[in-house]
Amino acid sequence: MNKKQKRMLMRIIITFIIMIALYFLKKFLGESIKEPVWFILYMIPYFIIGHDILKKAFKGIINRQVFDECFLMAVATIGAIALALLTASGDYTEAVAVMLFYQVGEFFQTYAVRKSRKNISELMDIRPDYANVIRDGVPVRVDPSEVSKGEIIEVNPGEKVPIDGKVVEGKTTLDTAALTGESVPRTVNPGDDIISGCVSLSGVVRIETTKDFGESTVSKILELVENSSSKKSKSENFISKFSRVYTPAVCYGALALAFIPPIVLLLLDQSPMWTKWIYRALTFLVISCPCALVISIPLTFFAGIGGASREGILVKGSNYLEAMASVKYLVFDKTGTLTKGVFEVTGIHQAVMDNDELLKIAAHTECKSSHPIAKSIISAYGKDIDDKKVSDIEELGGYGITSSYSGMNVAVGNEKLMNKCGVSYEPCPECRGEGTTAHISLDGKYAGHIVISDRIKDGIDNLSSMLKKAGVRKTVMLTGDSEEVAVAVADRLHIDEVHAGLLPGDKVDLVEKLLSEKNEKDKLAFVGDGINDAPVLRRADIGIAMGSLGSDAAIEAADVVIMDDDPRKVARAIEISRKCLRIVYENIYFALGIKGICLLLGAVGIANMWMAIFADVGVMVIAVLNAIRALKGVKK
Repeated sequence: MNKKQKRMLMRIIITFIIMIALYFLKKFLGESIKEPVWFILYMIPYFIIGHDILKKAFKGIINRQVFDECFLMAVATIGAIALALLTASGDYTEAVAVMLFYQVGEFFQTYAVRKSRKNISELMDIRPDYANVIRDGVPVRVDPSEVSKGEIIEVNPGEKVPIDGKVVEGKTTLDTAALTGESVPRTVNPGDDIISGCVSLSGVVRIETTKDFGESTVSKILELVENSSSKKSKSENFISKFSRVYTPAVCYGALALAFIPPIVLLLLDQSPMWTKWIYRALTFLVISCPCALVISIPLTFFAGIGGASREGILVKGSNYLEAMASVKYLVFDKTGTLTKGVFEVTGIHQAVMDNDELLKIAAHTECKSSHPIAKSIISAYGKDIDDKKVSDIEELGGYGITSSYSGMNVAVGNEKLMNKCGVSYEPCPECRGEGTTAHISLDGKYAGHIVISDRIKDGIDNLSSMLKKAGVRKTVMLTGDSEEVAVAVADRLHIDEVHAGLLPGDKVDLVEKLLSEKNEKDKLAFVGDGINDAPVLRRADIGIAMGSLGSDAAIEAADVVIMDDDPRKVARAIEISRKCLRIVYENIYFALGIKGICLLLGAVGIANMWMAIFADVGVMVIAVLNAIRALKGVKK
C-alpha cells in the first residue's frame, strides 16, 4: 500500500469514527445541541473525507469539463446539506455517508487495480536487476544497460539472464516459465543462443551478448506489456463515449425531476413539495454515477492481458484481446509453426558426383542465408566454409539461392527455381512426402537434390479439435513446401484446407481472398513464426507470432506473441478472450440493470439515499471483484 492509499484509509477510518461519535452524541444530547452547531460538527467529517472530490469538481467546472463522477457527488452531497439546512433537521448523515462510501469504493477500486498490476508484475518478473560483465578477466556487477553488444557476461545459478546472447562457456538448464508459462527446463550448451528473462538453474555460463539491453527480448516484452493498455477495445471506447453522453443526460434528468413536477403541481394549484422532489433528484444523481462501468471494463481487459501473460501469451492491447473472441478463420504457416523448424539432411539423391562434394557446393552457396533449410545444409556439411571459393550470392525469396562457386554457376532451391533457371529434372519417387527438397544445378545442368526433413511438433495432434472447441470454423495451412509434404502434415493435423508451393506474396494474396470471403464480424488470424511472415501478419485481422523467442520481426509485426513453440496456445488465447468478454458483458448488464431499476425507484420516491449508495458503490465493488476474475485465465 503506497502513501496515498494509506492517507485515504486513514481519512476513511477517522471519518467513520467521527460519524459514530456524532450518532451517539445526537442520540443522547440531540435536543440540547441546536443549529448551527450540528452543521459545524458534521462539516468536519464531510470535509475530511470529501475535500479532494470537491476540489476535483471545482477544477472540472473551471476547465469546462463538468460532467464526471466528482461533479455528481459534489452536487448530490451539497444539495443534501442544503436540504438539511432548509428543513432545520440537523441531520447531515446522508450527505457525509454518500461521500464516505464513495471514497470507500474509490479506495477499493485503487487497491484492486494496484493488486492486479502487482500480480502481473510478479507473473512477468523477468526484468534483470544487474549483469555480471567480464572486464579485465573479472566479473563486475553493473546495470544491464551499461553492457555493450559483444561483451562477455557471466550468469550464475539462480540469476536471470540479463541480455540476449550466445553461450561461449559452460552449460546449464534454464527456467523459462516467466516467458513461456511452461515449467519444463531447457538445457543450453556452448554455441547455443540464449535469451534474456530466463533463469539459470544448474550451472555457471558465460555469454557473448548479441544485442544491447534495450533491444533484448526482456526489454521488448516489458515494453509490450506496459504499452498494452494504450490500445483500447471497442467496449472501452463505447463506455467512454457512453459516459460522455450519459452523465450530462442524467444531470439534466435530475434537474428536470427537481423542478418540473413542483411547477406542474403549482399550475394545478397544489403544494409543490420542493423538498421532496429535490431530494429525489439528488438521490437520482447518486444512483446514476457511472463508476462501475468506467472502472470495471478497462480493469477486466487489463486483468485479461495479465492472465494471458501468465500463460506465455503476450497481447499488445485490449483491442486485440477483444478481437480474438471473434476469430473464426485461422491460417497457419507450416514451417516453425506447426512443425519444429529444426531441419536435418536425411538424404542426397540423383547426384551426378560424390554426395559429399554436392553437399559441399550446396553449403557454400547457402553460407550467407539465415533460413532454417540453409542452416541444416551447412550443419550437415560440418566443415569450415571457404569464402574465397564462393561469390555473387543472391537470395531469391520463395525460390532459393544462386552463386558462383569455383567458377561454376550454382542454383540451390525449389522446383520453381529450377524452372526459372531452365533446368530439367526427373521427379524422385523416393522423396514423395518425405520432406523438403533442395534441388541443385551446376552451369545450367541438374546435379541432384538434398532432402531435408522437418517434424510436426509434439502433442499437437488434437490441435484442430481444440480450435473447433474454441469456436474456430475453418483452419487453413499455407506453405512454400511441395504439395506432398504439405498434404501429409495437413492430413495428420486435420487441417481443413491446404495451399502449397507458395511465395511470400502468394500467402498475402490468399489471406486477402479469405478476408474478402468471410463475414465482416468474423475475424481471421494468421499464425506464423515471425521470421519471414511479417507482410501476412500485418494484413490479417490479427497477426499471431509463435515459436519466436527473441525475434524482433515477430514482436514488431504481430498483434499477439506466443512465447513458446506450442500452437495450442492459440486456442488458449481465444478462450481467455472469450472469458474476458463474458465478464465485460456481465458487468455492463449488471451495472446498467441495477442502476436502471434504482433510477426508476428513485424517480418515483421509493429509493432513498442509502439505496442510491448501494447502486453506486455496491455495484462498483461487485463489478471490480468480477473483473479481477479475468486475471486467472481459464481452466485447462
